[in-house]
Amino acid sequence: MYYEIVPMDRSHIGQIAELERNCFSTPWTENMLTDALFDPQASFIVAEDGEGNILGYAGLHAVLDEGYIDNVAVEEAARRHGVASALLDVFCRFGEVNLAFLTLEVRASNAAAIALYQKHGFEQVGLRKNYYTNPREDAIIMTREFTSDGTEAAE
Repeated sequence: MYYEIVPMDRSHIGQIAELERNCFSTPWTENMLTDALFDPQASFIVAEDGEGNILGYAGLHAVLDEGYIDNVAVEEAARRHGVASALLDVFCRFGEVNLAFLTLEVRASNAAAIALYQKHGFEQVGLRKNYYTNPREDAIIMTREFTSDGTEAAE
Protein backbone atom coordinates (compact mmCIF):
# COMPACT_ATOMS: atom_id res chain seq x y z
CA MET A 1 0.00 0.00 0.00
CA TYR A 2 1.50 3.31 -1.11
CA TYR A 3 1.29 6.35 1.13
CA GLU A 4 3.30 9.42 1.91
CA ILE A 5 3.59 11.16 5.28
CA VAL A 6 3.06 14.92 4.98
CA PRO A 7 2.28 17.78 7.37
CA MET A 8 -1.42 18.41 7.94
CA ASP A 9 -2.80 21.45 6.14
CA ARG A 10 -6.24 23.06 5.73
CA SER A 11 -7.13 20.75 2.83
CA HIS A 12 -6.93 17.74 5.17
CA ILE A 13 -9.31 19.00 7.88
CA GLY A 14 -12.58 17.61 6.45
CA GLN A 15 -11.17 14.13 5.83
CA ILE A 16 -9.49 14.02 9.24
CA ALA A 17 -12.73 15.07 10.97
CA GLU A 18 -14.50 12.23 9.16
CA LEU A 19 -11.76 9.80 10.21
CA GLU A 20 -12.16 11.05 13.80
CA ARG A 21 -15.91 10.35 13.68
CA ASN A 22 -15.24 6.83 12.33
CA CYS A 23 -12.55 5.98 14.88
CA PHE A 24 -13.41 7.69 18.17
CA SER A 25 -16.50 7.93 20.36
CA THR A 26 -15.64 11.55 21.23
CA PRO A 27 -14.10 12.83 18.00
CA TRP A 28 -12.28 16.09 17.48
CA THR A 29 -14.34 18.58 15.48
CA GLU A 30 -13.20 20.48 12.40
CA ASN A 31 -12.81 23.58 14.61
CA MET A 32 -10.59 21.68 17.06
CA LEU A 33 -8.45 20.37 14.21
CA THR A 34 -8.17 23.84 12.68
CA ASP A 35 -7.10 25.25 16.05
CA ALA A 36 -4.45 22.51 16.31
CA LEU A 37 -3.20 23.34 12.83
CA PHE A 38 -2.32 26.86 13.99
CA ASP A 39 -1.06 25.91 17.47
CA PRO A 40 2.72 26.53 17.55
CA GLN A 41 3.13 23.73 20.10
CA ALA A 42 1.39 21.17 17.87
CA SER A 43 2.45 19.03 14.96
CA PHE A 44 -0.11 17.02 13.00
CA ILE A 45 0.86 14.70 10.18
CA VAL A 46 -1.14 12.66 7.70
CA ALA A 47 -0.55 9.56 5.62
CA GLU A 48 -2.11 10.08 2.22
CA ASP A 49 -2.27 7.86 -0.81
CA GLY A 50 -1.27 8.94 -4.31
CA GLU A 51 -4.72 10.46 -4.92
CA GLY A 52 -4.73 12.66 -1.80
CA ASN A 53 -6.98 10.41 0.27
CA ILE A 54 -6.08 10.35 3.95
CA LEU A 55 -5.31 6.88 5.23
CA GLY A 56 -4.35 8.00 8.71
CA TYR A 57 -3.15 10.86 10.84
CA ALA A 58 -1.42 11.59 14.13
CA GLY A 59 -1.03 14.63 16.35
CA LEU A 60 1.62 15.70 18.83
CA HIS A 61 1.82 18.59 21.27
CA ALA A 62 5.27 19.49 22.61
CA VAL A 63 5.91 21.83 25.51
CA LEU A 64 9.57 22.42 26.31
CA ASP A 65 11.00 18.87 26.30
CA GLU A 66 7.72 17.02 26.94
CA GLY A 67 5.70 15.44 24.14
CA TYR A 68 2.08 14.32 24.24
CA ILE A 69 0.64 12.26 21.39
CA ASP A 70 -2.96 13.38 21.00
CA ASN A 71 -4.37 10.95 18.46
CA VAL A 72 -3.33 8.23 16.08
CA ALA A 73 -6.08 7.13 13.71
CA VAL A 74 -6.08 4.98 10.58
CA GLU A 75 -8.87 4.19 8.12
CA GLU A 76 -10.17 0.66 8.67
CA ALA A 77 -9.16 -0.50 5.16
CA ALA A 78 -5.60 0.78 5.70
CA ARG A 79 -5.01 -0.93 9.05
CA ARG A 80 -2.34 -3.62 9.30
CA HIS A 81 -0.35 -1.99 6.47
CA GLY A 82 2.15 -0.10 8.64
CA VAL A 83 0.43 3.29 8.44
CA ALA A 84 0.08 3.84 12.20
CA SER A 85 3.60 2.56 12.76
CA ALA A 86 5.01 4.98 10.17
CA LEU A 87 3.14 7.92 11.73
CA LEU A 88 4.32 6.99 15.20
CA ASP A 89 7.88 6.52 13.97
CA VAL A 90 7.98 10.17 12.82
CA PHE A 91 7.14 11.35 16.33
CA CYS A 92 9.55 8.90 17.98
CA ARG A 93 12.41 10.10 15.78
CA PHE A 94 11.48 13.70 16.65
CA GLY A 95 11.42 12.73 20.34
CA GLU A 96 14.86 11.12 20.23
CA VAL A 97 16.38 14.45 19.22
CA ASN A 98 14.13 17.00 20.93
CA LEU A 99 12.27 15.57 23.91
CA ALA A 100 12.81 13.99 27.32
CA PHE A 101 9.77 11.79 26.77
CA LEU A 102 6.65 11.09 24.75
CA THR A 103 3.44 10.09 26.48
CA LEU A 104 -0.10 9.11 25.47
CA GLU A 105 -3.29 7.49 26.70
CA VAL A 106 -4.90 4.42 25.15
CA ARG A 107 -8.09 2.53 25.92
CA ALA A 108 -7.32 -0.45 28.15
CA SER A 109 -9.20 -2.72 25.71
CA ASN A 110 -7.27 -1.57 22.61
CA ALA A 111 -4.79 -4.45 22.45
CA ALA A 112 -3.65 -3.65 18.90
CA ALA A 113 -2.74 -0.05 19.79
CA ILE A 114 -1.03 -1.12 23.02
CA ALA A 115 1.08 -3.64 21.07
CA LEU A 116 1.98 -0.94 18.51
CA TYR A 117 3.08 1.46 21.23
CA GLN A 118 5.12 -1.24 22.97
CA LYS A 119 6.82 -2.03 19.64
CA HIS A 120 7.90 1.62 19.55
CA GLY A 121 9.36 1.52 23.07
CA PHE A 122 6.43 2.82 25.11
CA GLU A 123 5.81 1.32 28.54
CA GLN A 124 2.78 1.46 30.81
CA VAL A 125 3.40 4.00 33.57
CA GLY A 126 -0.07 4.60 34.94
CA LEU A 127 -3.81 4.26 34.67
CA ARG A 128 -6.60 6.85 34.46
CA LYS A 129 -9.77 5.30 35.89
CA ASN A 130 -12.91 5.85 33.82
CA TYR A 131 -11.07 8.26 31.51
CA TYR A 132 -13.03 7.40 28.38
CA THR A 133 -16.78 7.62 27.83
CA ASN A 134 -19.05 5.89 25.30
CA PRO A 135 -18.23 3.32 26.62
CA ARG A 136 -16.74 4.21 30.00
CA GLU A 137 -13.28 2.69 30.22
CA ASP A 138 -9.89 3.13 31.86
CA ALA A 139 -6.99 4.67 29.97
CA ILE A 140 -3.52 3.20 30.15
CA ILE A 141 -0.84 5.89 30.28
CA MET A 142 2.16 4.88 28.19
CA THR A 143 5.46 6.73 28.01
CA ARG A 144 8.73 6.46 26.13
CA GLU A 145 11.65 8.26 27.74
CA PHE A 146 14.75 9.60 26.01
CA THR A 147 18.11 10.73 27.35
CA SER A 148 19.60 14.15 26.68
CA ASP A 149 22.06 12.68 24.14
CA GLY A 150 19.24 11.55 21.85
CA THR A 151 19.14 7.87 22.83
CA GLU A 152 16.41 5.96 24.56
CA ALA A 153 16.68 6.15 28.35
CA ALA A 154 18.03 3.07 30.12
CA GLU A 155 15.97 1.42 32.80
